[in-house]
Amino acid sequence: MSPKALGVKQIAQNRKAYHDYFILEKFEAGIELYGTEVKSIRSGGINLKDAFCSVKDGELFVRGMHVSPYEKGNIFNRDPMRSRRLLMHKREILKLYGKMKQEGLTLIPISVYFKDSIVKLELGLCKGKRLHDKRDSEAERDAGREMDRSIKERNL
Repeated sequence: MSPKALGVKQIAQNRKAYHDYFILEKFEAGIELYGTEVKSIRSGGINLKDAFCSVKDGELFVRGMHVSPYEKGNIFNRDPMRSRRLLMHKREILKLYGKMKQEGLTLIPISVYFKDSIVKLELGLCKGKRLHDKRDSEAERDAGREMDRSIKERNL
C-alpha cells in the first residue's frame, strides 16, 4: 500500500451555487497550485463563494477563488485571489466552452476535495435561477422539513 492517503476528503463546498443556479452537469478538474497553496488548502483556508470559471485561449481558469496565504509560507506565498489554471482534457474544455456560448450557461466551482492526496475541483455547468425559482426551491425545502418533523412526531 502506498503512503498516499486513499479516498476522497471534502475541503470546501460552494453552498451559494446551489442557491443561485440549477446544476445541469458536474465535472472534475485538477488545479495548478503552488506548494504553499496546497498547505493552506489542507488547513481549510479556501473560499469558493464568488468563484467562476472562464475559458481563455483554449485553457480553463478559475477566477475569484480565495486561497488564504499559508502562515509559515513567507516569501513563497502567492496572491490569494490570482486566477488558477484548471487541468482538463482539451476536448472536454472545448465541449464546455461550446455549451457555455451556445446555451448561455455558466461554469461554477461547486466543491474542492482531495482525491488520493491530489487537489480536485468539482465544476458544475449551471443555469441561473430567477427569483421565483429560488422561492420555489425554498418552499420545497420547507415542505420537506415539515414532513420530516411530522413523521418524527408520530413515531414517538
